[in-house]
Amino acid sequence: MTVDEVMKTLERLGSEQTRKTYRRHGCGPDVFGVSFADLEVLKKKIKTDHALALELWRTHNVDARHLAPMVADAEAMTEDEFEEWVNGIDYYGYAMIVARLAAASPAGKKRMKAWLKARNDYVGETGWTLLAARAGKDAELTDEECEEYLEAIEKRIHKAGNWTRYAMNGALIAIGGRAGLREKALEAARRIGKVEVDHGETNCKTPDAATYIGKMAAREAAKAK
Repeated sequence: MTVDEVMKTLERLGSEQTRKTYRRHGCGPDVFGVSFADLEVLKKKIKTDHALALELWRTHNVDARHLAPMVADAEAMTEDEFEEWVNGIDYYGYAMIVARLAAASPAGKKRMKAWLKARNDYVGETGWTLLAARAGKDAELTDEECEEYLEAIEKRIHKAGNWTRYAMNGALIAIGGRAGLREKALEAARRIGKVEVDHGETNCKTPDAATYIGKMAAREAAKAK
């Protein structure tokens, strides 16, 4: 499909209800309001088309940007392309899907440390969301590295930007999913205490890391029995 064909399809699939939802979450004005269920169907039709993904991102349309990481080629993404995308994020909702792509990309993994140190709130959010994604399943990321990130989270979380703070809390929970670091993550979470995040005009909540890690441990113990 061409970018024009995709944009026409996105416009047709959009709904006022979904537009209102996205706007309530703080997206930009250029939005059709396409549900992620419909985006998944469109993704299966397009499959992987890296050139198209790059074009979609550059439209600045919210739905096109939601779709772009879904059809991009993780192996083909370059560090420069990731930098263009991540530094162009102007809505917190993009961070998760870009981070998911980065977790499957050698170039994305290489950029993680720089993003973790970024002062820009959305870049920091992407970096810590990427760390959370990797902490759960990436064998390349060692417990020793994750322990260092625990220390960084504890030191910086309350001073971090709003969405970086939210992503750091998610990374803390993800690291707590590692059996070898569960107790240290729990201790850090208790010392950190409540993490305040402004979710705007939504009903979203910030999970309590200690409670969440404890529930993960309980589920694993139940499965083991």
